Amino acid sequence: MNGERRVEESTPTPGDTTVKSVTDPSVLTHLIHRLGLLVPTTPRRWGTMTAAEMLCHLGDATTSVLSHPGGDPGPERPVRKWLALYTSIPWPHGMKTPRSVDPRREGTKPADFETDRTRAIDGLKSLATAPPEAFPVAHRRFGRMTPRDWQCWGYRHTDHHLRQFGV
Repeated sequence: MNGERRVEESTPTPGDTTVKSVTDPSVLTHLIHRLGLLVPTTPRRWGTMTAAEMLCHLGDATTSVLSHPGGDPGPERPVRKWLALYTSIPWPHGMKTPRSVDPRREGTKPADFETDRTRAIDGLKSLATAPPEAFPVAHRRFGRMTPRDWQCWGYRHTDHHLRQFGV
């Protein structure tokens, strides 16, 4: 393949150290540390969510992933998935949040900031340790997903929102 990287594969090339996953204890610890830097008044850099709403969104998102293991794989989007999960390209701003995980719609409303933070952290820990059968077979934007894909998604999704708040 002359050094080419096949983008249709859902896994990184061997030895790729740029791919981060919640299964790596140091990555998970760093995400938890960054979540700990948030305060209710942390200003956002983009979007409309408050820090409290973002914590609820993160908690709802991981709960949603681990509570819907079945599902239709939908259309395959291997290039989109590879770019989103296995590169360091920042995710775009302004993506529409699904109703079920949007705290201003059907998602969990902020209550106690520390309780909401704990729920977001517990969700990341659950993604890191869940058995393979606990994960859905697909993501609505990326198509078919493996457990490793979901665990990389957990890192990328959380990192995206932490960057949103500058932490």
